[in-house]
Amino acid sequence: MTFDRRMVIGALGTAAALSLSPAAPAAAPPPSLRRAPRLRPGDTIGLIQPASFTEDDFVLAEVERTIVAMGLVPKRAKHLTDRSGYLAGTDADRAADVNAMYADDSVRAVFAVRGGWGCARILPMLDYKLIAKNPKLLIGYSDITALHMAFAARCGFATIHGPIAASAWGKLSWDSFRALAFEGATPTYTNPVGTEDRLAQKQGVVRSFHPGKAIGRLLGGNLTVLTALVGTPYLPDFTGAILFLEDVDEAPYRIDRMLTQLSLAGILGKLAGVVFGQCTDCVAKEPSYGAFTISQVLQQHLAPLGIPAFQGALFGHIPNQFSLPVGISAEIDADAGTIRVLEPAVA
Repeated sequence: MTFDRRMVIGALGTAAALSLSPAAPAAAPPPSLRRAPRLRPGDTIGLIQPASFTEDDFVLAEVERTIVAMGLVPKRAKHLTDRSGYLAGTDADRAADVNAMYADDSVRAVFAVRGGWGCARILPMLDYKLIAKNPKLLIGYSDITALHMAFAARCGFATIHGPIAASAWGKLSWDSFRALAFEGATPTYTNPVGTEDRLAQKQGVVRSFHPGKAIGRLLGGNLTVLTALVGTPYLPDFTGAILFLEDVDEAPYRIDRMLTQLSLAGILGKLAGVVFGQCTDCVAKEPSYGAFTISQVLQQHLAPLGIPAFQGALFGHIPNQFSLPVGISAEIDADAGTIRVLEPAVA
């Protein structure tokens, strides 16, 4: 995934001085929030691949068994097994699959089988009026961030940043998703206490960059994918939002560059709070005695904002993760390292 995403952001320029904060490009105003219907046992779930392809049909069979284990019925998109280069079919066909799932009255929610790269390519081809008229949960993370952001900007209903259909779906992942999607619950997410054999735990520890609590609409996802949408009409308005971010296999200087762009675009200055989840394998690939760590980069960008901000919540490219309702109001506590959902994500 990382190689392809880097090609996308390679042409994105950033200025050097973080002190410059020009006005952000006009963002789409937040539409009136509606809620997709909650999931029930026996509901039909649409499976799509809007980005990269799955190499083996046996993997898709495992995905379908996972959906069945949830008490749901999987339905494959027409082009689910297609391939075009590193994409799961042509842009037109992948977009058609998304549109078709939202037009299909028998489909209750839509699951992305995997991420990779490719969702941004289909954004101009989606029928947002059709999708807005048929609110259904969209579930996935990583490259699916592009769809989450476009839906938040154009469609006006909540989606779920959570495991893709091909994820392992351990207990933490399943319990988190079920609470949001089936029960309409408003959970508080707190990292489990670590169980390492050591005096001071490292697992589950959060780092606060600025203390306090903040309330706002949860918006975000993968940092690289989100940054690549800056300047396009597919980002929602971040004014007063809680920005949540994660990434994978990115060197600290790349994280620095992308946060710099969000700063220069005026996005960071609009926020009520920030949660950075996991940055998996985000280390310099070569020895560098003068390099910053990820936490140091985040400290440099987030602490000066003067808003509650912390790092380490369990979402991102990890085996088990929280499901976060995109577009739903939440409260974060940067001292405790918690995210409290304030309203149901489903009707």
